[in-house]
Amino acid sequence: MICVMPNITNQPDSLLIRQAEWLSRYQYSLRLSEQGTVISVGDGIAWINGLPSACMDEVVQLEDGSSALVFHLAHDRLGAILLHQTGQLTAGTQAFLTGNRLSIGVGDALLGRVIDPLGIPLDSAGSISFSTYRFMDVRSPPIIARDFVAQPLYTGNKIIDTMIPMGKGQRQLIVGDNGSGKSTLAIDTVINQHEKNVYCIYVLIGQKRSTVVSVIETLRRYGALAYTVVVVAEATAMPGLKYLAPFAGCTVAEAWMAAGRDTLVVYDDLSTHARSYRELSLLLRRPPGREAYPGDIFYLHSRLLERSTRLSAKQGGGSMTALPIVETEQGEIAAYIPTNLISITDGQIYFDRQLFARGFLPAIDVTRSVSRIGGKAQHAAIKKEAGRMKLDYLQFLELEVFTRFGSKLEASMEERIKRGQILREILKQDQLSPQSVEFQMAWLVAYNEGLFDNLDVNQIRAHLMHLQKQVTNTRLNIDQGRDQWKALIRAWLK
Repeated sequence: MICVMPNITNQPDSLLIRQAEWLSRYQYSLRLSEQGTVISVGDGIAWINGLPSACMDEVVQLEDGSSALVFHLAHDRLGAILLHQTGQLTAGTQAFLTGNRLSIGVGDALLGRVIDPLGIPLDSAGSISFSTYRFMDVRSPPIIARDFVAQPLYTGNKIIDTMIPMGKGQRQLIVGDNGSGKSTLAIDTVINQHEKNVYCIYVLIGQKRSTVVSVIETLRRYGALAYTVVVVAEATAMPGLKYLAPFAGCTVAEAWMAAGRDTLVVYDDLSTHARSYRELSLLLRRPPGREAYPGDIFYLHSRLLERSTRLSAKQGGGSMTALPIVETEQGEIAAYIPTNLISITDGQIYFDRQLFARGFLPAIDVTRSVSRIGGKAQHAAIKKEAGRMKLDYLQFLELEVFTRFGSKLEASMEERIKRGQILREILKQDQLSPQSVEFQMAWLVAYNEGLFDNLDVNQIRAHLMHLQKQVTNTRLNIDQGRDQWKALIRAWLK
């Protein structure tokens, strides 16, 4: 046998070493490859005969150029979800194993880009050059690699930053009916990360194209697209891509977290994701469970959200904060998917349609919202000023019920009700207008000092706008003494 050696006289030293190592390991042997055949294809699923060595989550390459992911193993065939489908894919097409797991390109090259769950750009900014790839579905960081949530992540929302605080590395569920303002809050949170050194990933799952375009244009208009990656699997996409979308966004964020950066991931929304997974499972003839969802639907979302955490200093100290969104029907928070996600996450922000109808925006129901670990990450000054405000506000909501019966109340009760009405007016906030933490501190001090008590409820908005303008024009530090805050705010509201 004649062996033709490549010309290596002018090759770099590193290449010579690699070639020498390859030659030292090379062995003459019989090489075998498996070949399967597509039995049927439809609804984003391909049934393949053959390929006995196939593994779960292995990428299968089809003869026509299509690709699929092994998702179901039976004794006589395998089911694969299509990732890319050409018009020539039919029964009888040959299939080949690649031995590869599904991965996606990661890195700073993704900032400002719109991609699909496979990392293919959907915008008009050209191709993306990746230097690093990561597997999409991996295990979450072990306990010893994690650290406590101790740094605040500000959303710019008055209610959340004061009464339902969030920390970097937290998983906070946003739950409510369709059209109640859940996505608006998520977009506000992304916009509020401007100049805060937080990279954002916004995952759109099964949304209409008009919604996708609206989100992208909003982020671009407010300068948030520069530090954001948008992962899109729109409503017309194959169910396999909708299933992979949140894992793709999580993988992109995980790469930055491993590099020591702080990240924020929005999953909009996991209700659609669960329905896509149910569709795939039923098409693959898996046994249905409650509400026809497969039995591992809880594991599906838990293995996704458990990857969000704050890493220890030895691991770089990065963090991934997750804002999963889930939709309810008629405010039924005890439905199957919402209760699953509530048990997985570290708290929930509940949007109430009745509050929305009454004009209280954002329509966050404080009585049903909670942040289990965010209080430990809240800034000490904000935490001290907020104090018992949430409890007082809840008591006001109960006392207000008695006013509907026209009963005469004591003077102290009337005073508490008036302060509660003032606080409710303060907590109202327009969409796409996140507030700075300095302004949050300013209105808290003003409210606690009773500087709004003598005002009519209709005057609160004007005074808040004046206060916000003064805070914006003045260089303030949230750590400065409370007496300084009091003096400044009294002068501004005089």
